Amino acid sequence: MGLNIATGAALRAVQFDRPCFSHPDTGHDLASLVVPQWETLLNLAAGCYEMTGLGYLGTDMVLDRKYGPMLLELNARPGLAIQMTNGEGLRRRLDLIERQPDGVPPKQRVAFAQHHFARQSELVENPDTTSANA
Repeated sequence: MGLNIATGAALRAVQFDRPCFSHPDTGHDLASLVVPQWETLLNLAAGCYEMTGLGYLGTDMVLDRKYGPMLLELNARPGLAIQMTNGEGLRRRLDLIERQPDGVPPKQRVAFAQHHFARQSELVENPDTTSANA
C-alpha cells in the first residue's frame, strides 16, 4: 500500500504485481484508508536519522491501542518495492532531498516531504464493481 506522505491516505495498492482495491482478507475498500496519528509517525521516522546517521532507512511501526505510535525496528536496507505501490520511482525524490542543507530538524524535514511529495489517490473507484453498478 502506497500512502500520501502529506496525509497518510491510501494512494495505490499492489498485490502479486497487480492493482488491488480491497483488503485481501477483510474485503474493506482501500480507498477509505487513512492512517491515524500520521504526523506523529512521520516525525518518529524522521528522528531516526539522528539516531543512526543513515540517510536512507526503513522504519517498521505499529499503532498500539494503549501506547500509540511505537517504533518496532529500523531497516538499513529497506526493500525498493515501495516504488511499485507508490507508482513513482525514488530517484527524483532522493535527488531533491540531497540538495537540502544539513542540520535541518526532523519536523522541518517532514514538512518538506509533505509539501514536495504529496500525491492524489488512485483508489477512487474499484473498476471491478463499477461495471456491475452501471
